[in-house]
Amino acid sequence: MFEFAWWWVLCLIPLPFIIRWLVKPKQKSALAALRVPALRPNMVTSIQATKSRKVPLLVASAIWLGLVLAAARPQWLGEPISIPSEGREMMLAVDLSGSMKIDDMQLNGRQVNRLTMTKSVLFDFIKRRVGDRLGLILFADTAYLQAPLTYDRDTVATLLSESVIGLVGEQTAIGDAIGLAVKRFDEKDESNNVLILLTDGQNTAGNITPEQAKTLAIEKGVKVYTIGVGADQMLIQSFFGSRQVNPSQELDEDMLMDIAESTGGKYFRARDVNELEAIYATLDTLEPIEGETRKMRPLTSLFYYPLALAFILSLGWALVHLLTGALRQLRLPKKEVE
Repeated sequence: MFEFAWWWVLCLIPLPFIIRWLVKPKQKSALAALRVPALRPNMVTSIQATKSRKVPLLVASAIWLGLVLAAARPQWLGEPISIPSEGREMMLAVDLSGSMKIDDMQLNGRQVNRLTMTKSVLFDFIKRRVGDRLGLILFADTAYLQAPLTYDRDTVATLLSESVIGLVGEQTAIGDAIGLAVKRFDEKDESNNVLILLTDGQNTAGNITPEQAKTLAIEKGVKVYTIGVGADQMLIQSFFGSRQVNPSQELDEDMLMDIAESTGGKYFRARDVNELEAIYATLDTLEPIEGETRKMRPLTSLFYYPLALAFILSLGWALVHLLTGALRQLRLPKKEVE
């Protein structure tokens, strides 16, 4: 729908014509005594002069109209679109420590490392979170905010896909990751704060202990869902033959379970792709997407169209005057010679 934000400015459109109407009679009375109706040849010149004055008047009127229309702020209101009724803040904290490169996961019939499997499943989860503000934290020796809380889910997915193992170190700073998420949530009021933390180890680095991070999360009302990633069994080939090992023996499940339960969340164990997919499906039910109840209409300003028209006409008018003056200067010497 088209409308003017300041429609009352349109009342200024007739202003120049009113001023001209008030001034014009005085000019006529002053020149009346000099007019001689009997001089027929001069009437043709007068008619030509009158016509030549109409063009500048029309250009000036168009310039004035464009300026007034631009000042009235024309705008276009788009169709109503839905926005989330509540602000849900969801932060994803992904472990990039050295142990995430262990190839103990199966994805589409091929052996992949833990991070590759996590990315593959997490992408679908991100796409489903319509209406949620998502953020991304990457942690290893310390924690870094890779993506602030945003509705731009595509950007969060892209930043996740670009993350690599060892980008921020080789150890695991779980406490720092939780502490950083709590700090970012603390800047947002009146929102549902949820942290999903994926790791395959135990806290071995950082400035904040998991116990301190848990206390901060409880104080700020941050709900933490923890996910332990890694298979229970893995077949290793060596010089002495093949043997089975537990690649997740360093996973501190007790610590992850305590953090989740203390903050009102839940602990999950992801041993393969199917389990991780089931975990994200469960999270969709535990933290359902908010219904879209409020409406808003996108606003597009259009003032630059009449403003550009007025500028182009003004520039063209000025150029015509300059060229006309230059041509007159070139013709003067010829007349003097004659």
